[in-house]
Amino acid sequence: MPTSFIYFLYRLLGFFGFPFILLYVLIRGLRDRRYFRGLDERLGVLPPDFKQTADGAIWLHAVSVGEVLSAVQLLKRLRAELPFARLFVSTTTLAGRALAEQKLAGLADGIFYAPIDYCFAVRRVLRALRPAVVAVMETEIWPNLYREARRVGCGLVVVNGRISDRAIGRYQRLRWFFRGVLEQPDTILAQSVVSQRRYLVLGASEGKVRLGGNLKYDFEPRSGELPGPIKQFLNAARPRWIWIAASTMPGLDAADVDEDDIVIDAWRALESRYPEALLILVPRRPERFDSAAEKLAAAGIRFARRSALPAGPGARVLLLDSIGELSSLFSRADVVFMGGSLARRGGHNIIEPAFFSVPTIVGPHMENFPEIAAGFREGDGLLEIADGSELAGAVAALLDDARLRTSMGERARALALAERGATEVAIREIVRLHSAAVPEFARSFIARLLLTPLSWLWRLGAHIDRRRSASRRQSLSTPVVNVGGITVGGAGKTPVVAWLAERLRDRGLRPAILTRGYRRKQPEEHTVVEAGAHIPAARTGDEAQIFLRSGAAPVGIGADRYGAGRLIEERFSPDVFLLDDGFQHHRLARNFDLVLIDALDPFGGGQLLPLGKLREPLESLSRAQAILITRAAPGRRFDGLEAQLRAYNGTAPIYRSRAVAECWVEVASGREVPLAEVTPLRAAAFCGLANPGSFWMTLAELGIRPVDSMTYADHHAYSPAQLRRVARHAQALGAQALLTTEKDYANLCPGAEKVVAPLRLFWLRIGVEVDGAGALLDQITARLRTPDPAASA
Repeated sequence: MPTSFIYFLYRLLGFFGFPFILLYVLIRGLRDRRYFRGLDERLGVLPPDFKQTADGAIWLHAVSVGEVLSAVQLLKRLRAELPFARLFVSTTTLAGRALAEQKLAGLADGIFYAPIDYCFAVRRVLRALRPAVVAVMETEIWPNLYREARRVGCGLVVVNGRISDRAIGRYQRLRWFFRGVLEQPDTILAQSVVSQRRYLVLGASEGKVRLGGNLKYDFEPRSGELPGPIKQFLNAARPRWIWIAASTMPGLDAADVDEDDIVIDAWRALESRYPEALLILVPRRPERFDSAAEKLAAAGIRFARRSALPAGPGARVLLLDSIGELSSLFSRADVVFMGGSLARRGGHNIIEPAFFSVPTIVGPHMENFPEIAAGFREGDGLLEIADGSELAGAVAALLDDARLRTSMGERARALALAERGATEVAIREIVRLHSAAVPEFARSFIARLLLTPLSWLWRLGAHIDRRRSASRRQSLSTPVVNVGGITVGGAGKTPVVAWLAERLRDRGLRPAILTRGYRRKQPEEHTVVEAGAHIPAARTGDEAQIFLRSGAAPVGIGADRYGAGRLIEERFSPDVFLLDDGFQHHRLARNFDLVLIDALDPFGGGQLLPLGKLREPLESLSRAQAILITRAAPGRRFDGLEAQLRAYNGTAPIYRSRAVAECWVEVASGREVPLAEVTPLRAAAFCGLANPGSFWMTLAELGIRPVDSMTYADHHAYSPAQLRRVARHAQALGAQALLTTEKDYANLCPGAEKVVAPLRLFWLRIGVEVDGAGALLDQITARLRTPDPAASA
């Protein structure tokens, strides 16, 4: 069955099922109000500071507690291998979210609830995070997430993949459906040979499914410091033995057993025989904490709740009604019973207690971990019981025999250590996919239907304009270096032109800049201004003000770049012209074309305007003498992007660059202020840029969290009345200062610093860092000696 038809059926089912999903959410929210608090994230609405303005983020989906624990080592290694990449983790359950916020603090840049598997929600998250890789943990197969991740150019990998004994039967009946879905991942790293075969049976291709090992074996055992209240409780109780009943579960149905009941019955049978023992009961689900307390009380057992510590003396049972603290207790345990294995729930992870050399008791239901259970069973690393009636006897056998406890625990630890290595396999694959990813944000079907004919017209118009301009091409006497792009939007051309002017001047050349002067209010035919001159932005446009403030070169402004260039030649006799945003300005011949490619959106969706963001077809890249990837994090590899660029231009060197904050400038005094001096101030920020997120991200990197961030249209001109409103709003939020960009500074009304007083007003000076800057400058200066500029026009 065609994949497109499979997805049509899935989305049709989702359409009719949406009311039932809303009803489910309502019921869950009424039971637990915390569920409502994450509703916006489940609909794809993430916090504003999650929005990415640099490429290369990684989205890891870890559905619940077990996956979050498995992700800890993976995230640590990702931090080491890809230190520039922002890491985001999504969970599905409340317990998973709570544990992630506790265990992943300092590792993940953001934690959120995974979106429901509807295109609108998934696309919102992908647009915000712009991940290079989406890594899905274990059993999560979400068709829309899989397909949408691939549509936007993400690498997609299933990590720690497994299909349990219980699930495989249901999945096989839907093999016709899963075959199409499992086409989407680049790689599936299966936990075991059994899971690897099951993915293949469901229709995944052999080339995609590999044995990756189990991340749970890479858990780093740390006894660590116990939480204070628990430590005080244990010091007061002074138990000789500690028995932990971990992750206990209710029955699957009315005919199944409740493990809390079994554990309580076993404890009642043991407590008189082992008066110095302590039971720690840990229900798997938070919603079962109260029911477990009620059962202990009904049984007449003296117990303490973790949430109510400190407790009175005499309690020999601790009800651990908290999330994320079980791991710290395994090192203190003498015996562990792993829940989910007497009830028909498939069992839980036994590797964690094994790393602490603690013998573990399990029931017959370990279907969720068949390979792990089989290995431990064969290696005599666990004690298996047939049903709940055997639990008390099994615990007694281990408490009575210290030698048996020690030997079984040591065998379990050896078995766990022997299976390590899955994290390294996963890291290698994620790093490979990260370097191969090329962002591509496609339009919806309706947009393609409506805008494709208009993009054909744009192609035709661009072709006619180029032919006509080429026939009228004019050459200046001075060599011309163009800095341009193939897409609309902010790729960083203005800072790069200013950077080039300064570097060429440092090499002893006399550069001059030609720019259009977009949206200037006094459009003279030609405006020529000496370096460092102070003239109103109304005559120059805001971007030309950046060139003038740099003081590196005279600036010629006007739609007729040739005419402006002739005037500059007459007045200043430059050695080289820098043509700002002139890749499509075919009427002016140039010696060198430097094309900027935005790493975050390199090809503008691969379509011409208005369907995509391309100004002209990608084949135009063949005209470039050099390519500069902007917004490229230090150390970031771009194997996939560079391969695509090479398909259109096999010879131009490819360089990388990024914007760097240099200092703040206080408007009132014109004083340059060190970055660290502004960071502690309570500030509000505003800007009007094509890509405002770049400013917000820079502020975040500087450690600044504005009390509010206000966004305006690109090239926005700020009136006194508007600035007063901004200042009043900021003061009401307790701000001491207002922060903006250099481009916005050019658009402020005269006397802006007085209008916003007593608030201090700063703008941020941005520089450019280019990898291989010397080689690029050598290439440009060598090209300037080419006698025929029309050769590269």
